[in-house]
Amino acid sequence: MVGEDAFCCTGCEVAWSLVHEAGLDAYYARRDEAGTRPAPLTGAWESVPFTELADGSCEVTLQVDGLRCASCTWVVESLVGQQAGVHDATVSYATGRTRVRFEPDAVSVRALADTIAKLGYSPRPLDAPAPRDDLLARLGVAAFCTANLMLLSVSLYAGWGPGMEARFQTLFQWGSLALATPIAAYAAAPFFHSAYRGLRAGAVGMDVPIAIAVTVLYAHGAFRTLNGAEGYLDSLGMLVTLLLVGRVLERRGRRAAADAAAAIASSLPVQTRRRTETGVEDVPVDALVAGDVVELGLGDEVPVDGTVIHGQASIQMAILTGEAEPVSVGIGGEVVAGASVLAGAVAVRVDKVGEDTLAHRLAAAVRAATDRPLPPNPADRLAPAFTIVTLTLAGLAGAAWALMAGPERGIEVGVAVLVVACPCALGLSVPLAVASGLGAVARRGVVFQDGGRLLALAGVRTVVMDKTGTVTGGTPAVLSADDDVLARAASLERSSRHPIARAILAECERRGLALPLATDVSELPGSGIEGRLNGEWLRLTSAGPGAVVLQSESGVSGVIRLGDQPRDDAAAAIAQLHAAGIRTQLLSGDHPEVTAAVGQALGLDAALGSITPEGKAEHIDALRRDGPVAFIGDGLNDGAALAAADVGLAMHSGVTSSVLLADAVVTRAALRPLVAAVAGARATEAAVKSNLTRAIVYNIAAIAAAMFGLINPLVAAILMPLSSAWVVIGALSVDRRIDRMETEWTS
Repeated sequence: MVGEDAFCCTGCEVAWSLVHEAGLDAYYARRDEAGTRPAPLTGAWESVPFTELADGSCEVTLQVDGLRCASCTWVVESLVGQQAGVHDATVSYATGRTRVRFEPDAVSVRALADTIAKLGYSPRPLDAPAPRDDLLARLGVAAFCTANLMLLSVSLYAGWGPGMEARFQTLFQWGSLALATPIAAYAAAPFFHSAYRGLRAGAVGMDVPIAIAVTVLYAHGAFRTLNGAEGYLDSLGMLVTLLLVGRVLERRGRRAAADAAAAIASSLPVQTRRRTETGVEDVPVDALVAGDVVELGLGDEVPVDGTVIHGQASIQMAILTGEAEPVSVGIGGEVVAGASVLAGAVAVRVDKVGEDTLAHRLAAAVRAATDRPLPPNPADRLAPAFTIVTLTLAGLAGAAWALMAGPERGIEVGVAVLVVACPCALGLSVPLAVASGLGAVARRGVVFQDGGRLLALAGVRTVVMDKTGTVTGGTPAVLSADDDVLARAASLERSSRHPIARAILAECERRGLALPLATDVSELPGSGIEGRLNGEWLRLTSAGPGAVVLQSESGVSGVIRLGDQPRDDAAAAIAQLHAAGIRTQLLSGDHPEVTAAVGQALGLDAALGSITPEGKAEHIDALRRDGPVAFIGDGLNDGAALAAADVGLAMHSGVTSSVLLADAVVTRAALRPLVAAVAGARATEAAVKSNLTRAIVYNIAAIAAAMFGLINPLVAAILMPLSSAWVVIGALSVDRRIDRMETEWTS
């Protein structure tokens, strides 16, 4: 709004009217960045699916693009929530997902979307494609034009010595201006747009001095070209290209929280067998209601949360416990959606279905926990002062020299100050250091999906670890057993799919034991397996956590001890984390005694067992009160914990949802990369601070020299890329810093 009743465009007037009529004028005080102009609402909104709730209301989830800040989410929630017929509206700033509960007779989905669109944001159905991001196209244009600009500029500079024909000099100067124009008008447009929105909202970010620098460089170059002089436009091209490279690096790998939540839900079965009065029928899982009874057999996945009312089975509950070792459930036992039946058959009474199941609650926890902002760019905090000081000094120097040596000299000195104070080094300090850190850590086995999360890891003071598949290998292994006992047990387990059977068979193969052939073999659901070997009856049954016993007609023949072995480098990695001043904890769904034994063997600060997925997230939330927390896990059951932690890391062998949700993926089956990631995060943070210091020192020295008339625009144009190179050298120090830290933590 320009005046009390004046607006820059119709869109702003419409948005202001809506906000004012709703009594939400405080929006303008809270807002820190302006939205985009309203776009016409398109698409078949009448066909957008919504869910009918038990109370007769409906719920629809839309994707809203263009949200720039927390105030954007506040105004969308408030305005949509005040629509007639709307009960409530919630907006996730992190993902843009907007959930609205409404009365279908009072308001339509199209009307809801239209309200959002009039505010200047872009609503779309969840399954509609996202708007095309043209940042890479702008970078391509900038890089192509800059490369050719450099060739022309080098030719001009080289021609100053032996001389160059005037016609070629003019051609190259105008060619440079022609190449610089799309850089300034198209490639640099995002910086102008961002600077404009920030200024309208009263916020001066790093894009403001960048926009000023681009404007000055282009205007100065055009003016000199019109007067038959060299415009030094290669500096403009290099500035925009390097900054766009930094912008692209910053946008790489945004977390796919919505995809991770969808992966959790998609792991559940869609069909099941429901018991009826006349028999059993195949039905969609969506058709089940509480009180129904479903029948499950070998290989089936549990579609609901429920209670066993008949039968007995061995069920793998990895979604709940994270443990590969199955549990035996009988009448009265509880099962959860996503568990799988390894042996036996059961009838399960439906207790919870759909959104009420554990898997869907995990998905909801994932969406809620990911709604948090990324760390601010330190350069943005310097931008207001940098802009004000630069403009003031350029104006004072220009005015002083104009009085002493004439207007032309004054303009030359003022431009030199603005050019030499170009924010390229300052703007690149963070993205270049982060990019170097991302590469260094990736080479050591951890791939981060977000540079901001890498920096966040530098402040972590507690690392929480999942046990199975993370600290340990993830599958049972034989720890001790006599060869004879092992061979006879393997003869029974030869055809079994049970994880313990696979461990026994693998150990026999490792020892090179011959397997005799057993007969009359039958599995005992939830109990064990039995059969005959050389006419002797044998039974293999559980003997408590981590052990199975082989029984014969004469009594107990022997015990096989099993366990999930810690990774070879686990103890050393944990010791290095302690040396780095980081506390370590182990959370597991396994038996508390087993978890405590692993924690004690590895020297962890704490080890807690029998922890549910929701319990992991709650424990991490409690730890965060004392400082940032990182979590590393691998399973579907770790999704909520990965999202709740300040930094979540997933083992590469983990399920799809954990990999999608995590801030980083450990690409090697080891814990040593976690230590490298911590060292890399701290090294990157140090490089960022060092680069910012370098940029500030350069600007102070260069601006002072320019103000005293020691630097003309040509020298300023040469110094600008040199300052960027200085920052690049600082960014390349990350590798050396990581090596030094790891060495210190080992000694």
